[in-house]
Amino acid sequence: MSEWTDKRPMSPHIWQWRWHITMFGSILHRMTGVANYVGAFVIVAWLFAAAAGRDSYDQFATIVASIPAQVILFGFTLAMVYHTINGVRHFVWDAGHGFTPKLASLTGALVIVVSIIGAVAIWILGGLIPGIDPLGVAGQ
Repeated sequence: MSEWTDKRPMSPHIWQWRWHITMFGSILHRMTGVANYVGAFVIVAWLFAAAAGRDSYDQFATIVASIPAQVILFGFTLAMVYHTINGVRHFVWDAGHGFTPKLASLTGALVIVVSIIGAVAIWILGGLIPGIDPLGVAGQ
């Protein structure tokens, strides 16, 4: 039998915590890591389709051109950008900097905002949004 006499839980349940940006960032970092792993399979499927010939590639391109697939691909882009930028933040932490609660919260929010802007910029500059051609390469 345990000698624990305190009525409070030994380890707080997740719902006992007050949610904050650094907690959300930690969970998001893990989720984007998994999303990147799954997205790597999509890239491999694309390479296999390209290697298998024109018919296979055209089939794959038709699937990828659908709206649900485009949403998934944008999510993959967002996950890659977030995971990369947040990884840099972790490297700074590994160097022993940025641990004050105020700075950690600020950089956590900043990583989220910059990731969204970065993913949108990649899609715009890559010409992946129909009707937007900022580099003028569609007419060539």
